[in-house]
Amino acid sequence: MKDKVTIHTLKRFKQIGQKICMVTAYDATFAHILEGAGADVLLVGDSLGMVIQGHDSTLPVTMDQMVYHTAAVARGARRAHVVADLPFMSYQVSTQDAVRNAGRLVAEGGAGSIKLEGGAEFADTVRAIVRASIPVMGHLGLTPQSVHKMGGYVVQGRGEDQARQILDDALALEQAGAYALVLEGVPMDLARTVTQSLSIPTIGIGAGVDCDGQVLVCYDLLGMNPDFKPKFVKRYANLHGSITEAAGAYFAEVRKGAFPDEEHSFKANKNIRLAAGAPAPAARVEPSAPAEGGEKMGPVYGRPA
Repeated sequence: MKDKVTIHTLKRFKQIGQKICMVTAYDATFAHILEGAGADVLLVGDSLGMVIQGHDSTLPVTMDQMVYHTAAVARGARRAHVVADLPFMSYQVSTQDAVRNAGRLVAEGGAGSIKLEGGAEFADTVRAIVRASIPVMGHLGLTPQSVHKMGGYVVQGRGEDQARQILDDALALEQAGAYALVLEGVPMDLARTVTQSLSIPTIGIGAGVDCDGQVLVCYDLLGMNPDFKPKFVKRYANLHGSITEAAGAYFAEVRKGAFPDEEHSFKANKNIRLAAGAPAPAARVEPSAPAEGGEKMGPVYGRPA
């Protein structure tokens, strides 16, 4: 196994010009698969509110839910750095709330760092969380928790004033101690300027190729939802079609009695005759004796050995 990816690894990647590969994950199985494919960073995003829970925004996601999913991802990852989102209203009310909730994602969820949305107005919050020895990733541009304020999921920073504000916010977050910054839904020339102005890495989503890394929602790059077609998403697979085809084949075989066949069924070690309705005699098994036949069900789900 390669060395564990830390915040210092990511800073070094920027220095040597190595692109950072980041992707969302919400459970142990996907974490294990995506890490094995080469992910440097696994983001437990509050996007789970939309792709896992079926909401139309990230706003309903709770701290308990974020802790739950973060812990699952952390159990499935060994090398990749795990960063978890602070959900809506978990850090906006007070600095004390922010530090406490960030601590939950690390202590209970096993995250290596946390991410929060917002600019200079949250610089003191970032400082307080970093002071508690919890690394912070910032998030600027299109910030989904501010969807109502923005008037929808629209590109940010197209005008000069707004672009200047995003650059100023990025510098403020870096000064406050953020170790990295997500730039979402901003023009590529603005993302380039911000990236060149910071010593910390930037990770883009809908922000062009000049960021120090890229992030996508795993369900989007895998083509799980054919109805979701934003400009910034490239599909690298069509799992919606593959899953539909596989599940349809399973249902068809069940309906015609073709599954399970003999290959996928178990047999007794010897002929057993049981009268209908008669209780089977109790079998005495020594505590140290192995199960009769020794046949195993097969591997179980969970973290690989």
